[in-house]
Amino acid sequence: MNKTCSVGEVMIFNLARTVGNGDLVFHGFGSPLVQLALHLAKRTHAPDLVFVAGATYGLNPELSFLTPTSNDWALDRGAECAIDIEELFDLAASGRMSRMFLSGLQIDPWGNANVTRLGEDRLRLKLPGGGGGCNLSCDAGNFTLWTPAHRGPVGKDGKRMLRLVAQCDFVTTLGHRAVDGRSRRELGHRGAGPDTLLTELGLFDFDSEGHARLRAVFPDTELQEIKANTGFPLRLAERLEPIPLPDAESVALIRRLDPLGVHRKELRPADLERQFSVSSH
Repeated sequence: MNKTCSVGEVMIFNLARTVGNGDLVFHGFGSPLVQLALHLAKRTHAPDLVFVAGATYGLNPELSFLTPTSNDWALDRGAECAIDIEELFDLAASGRMSRMFLSGLQIDPWGNANVTRLGEDRLRLKLPGGGGGCNLSCDAGNFTLWTPAHRGPVGKDGKRMLRLVAQCDFVTTLGHRAVDGRSRRELGHRGAGPDTLLTELGLFDFDSEGHARLRAVFPDTELQEIKANTGFPLRLAERLEPIPLPDAESVALIRRLDPLGVHRKELRPADLERQFSVSSH
């Protein structure tokens, strides 16, 4: 029986917890953490979950094992069917997509995310782009944000290169407020926006204003470390709690689905050494 769990396994478990039974979810592609989270949810608390796999658009595939690449047809085995990308956007635009998962090289306090470019006035780095995430972020019922890189490395100029920033250089996917301050409701969008932001340091929700609010931390993480790695003033829940840890059965299932340890590639080397005791219930 597994007595310890890793940072990645804690993140997978908490990503899975954002999914409700009966939800229709799209997970995009490229993140083994999210892929495993949806298979974990489907096989535990959300058996009636319907999810669309990111690269193949297969519906409810039955994962045998996680492959090293996210565009492998082995990930589509056992799928009930496959849909076209046009049908995916129709699901969201018609209000039937309950949740999706999004990340970014920058995430601001309102849940806006940037995967398009770094540099406002001058291009510093061209990023892959949103792949339709802009439309989907406006239409999906809710979405979960995540990043395994909250802790910013120190650059040559002595400043931290932060993932959680005061303002994105470019808004690829829309959170609760646009750059000009207008809310999603004022802009007329269907979806309710992000309700969760998970990092390797802590777990955030969003308050009534739509601002990120820290509500849980990892057992080995101090509040000061989170503040130092966040580019905006932290808002705290009334009661700051330890992050929920997976039980031994969930850890065993994650390891069975990912025997090659593919999800570990999404984490930084220092985080691979962090271990916690599994939950007893």
